[in-house]
This record gives sequence, structure tokens and C-alpha cells, in this order.
Amino acid sequence: MEQLKQRIREEGKIRGTNEILKVDSFLNHQMDVAFLGEIGKAFRDRFADCQVDRILTIEASGIAIAYGASQAFGNLPLVFAKKNKTKNIAGDVYISQVESFTQSKRPYNIFVSKDFLHAGEKVLIIDDFLANGSALHALIEIVHQAGAEVVGAGIVIEKAFQPGGELLRKEGVRVESLARIQSMSEETGVVFCE
Repeated sequence: MEQLKQRIREEGKIRGTNEILKVDSFLNHQMDVAFLGEIGKAFRDRFADCQVDRILTIEASGIAIAYGASQAFGNLPLVFAKKNKTKNIAGDVYISQVESFTQSKRPYNIFVSKDFLHAGEKVLIIDDFLANGSALHALIEIVHQAGAEVVGAGIVIEKAFQPGGELLRKEGVRVESLARIQSMSEETGVVFCE
């Protein structure tokens, strides 16, 4: 998605070499709502050949992106995995564990109420970043616990220099990334995969 690459070039802030890319001016802190709608349409186009019954993401950064995708798919039900089991999650839950790249690899559990994910559903997973793939693996595990099927994963930005995308594709997961980064550094900026 060329417009996304341009926004990353112009507004993205890189910390270190192949470490952190901050896109918080338009994607995951301050949000450009119209642009999120365009991202949603891009996911709809990429997965137009799939039946999708439900969209699944993880809080917090994935929610607004998945909302745009939900609208583009005709307002599909959107569920997000919570990082804390709070008192307002009643009943049984599906649970999996994530080891976050951006949170010092400190593992945490994610939860989805069994009320909102059902056997036989075809689920599209949406997220902002793909690095090592831990969050996606955890979401896939939750879908499988529910007896549902993952039709694919829509990723806004994939760090292709990290193993997550390649591992997931080798496992047979359809991963569609709108921008794939080959390398990045404060000196050279972002280099996109062809």
C-alpha cells in the first residue's frame, strides 16, 4: 500500500537499527481515522476471496485498525483479546500467552470470552505490527481453542527482517502485510521489501 509506505517515510520515527518503528502520529496513538478506513479497504481487497464471519485483534493498538477492517467488510463482528481478565469478563474464556517484542519480552496472558468466538466461524486476524509473531500465534491458538478457522492475518506493518512472518507462512497461515520492511535505521531510514 503505497500511501502507507509514504506515511511511514514521512512520519515514522526509528529507534535503533532494526528495533522500534514509531508510527504513533497516525496509527496507534493518534489515529488518522480516514486513513484507517483506507487500511480497512486494503484488507478487504486482500481477503476478498475469503469468507470472513468475524474479525479478531488484540488490545490496544489493533482495535482501531480492526474497526476499519470491520466496516470495510460490511460491519462484521469485531472481537479483541484483552490483556487482563477484568471483573467485567463474565464466564469462561479462551486464554493464550504472548511474549511481546515491545514490552521487554515480558510474557502476558490474553483472554477472549467464549461468548464472542464460536466453533465453525471463519476468523480474520488483524494487527498493527508483525515482528516475531508471538501475538499472532497466541490469537491463532485462541481461534483454534474455539473450534473456529483462521482464514488469514492482515498486518499493517511487517518487520520482514524478523522471523514472525516467515514462520507463520511456513505453518500455512495466510499473512497479508500492507507494508513489509526489509531494514530500518536512524541513519538510513526505512527500506521496504519489493
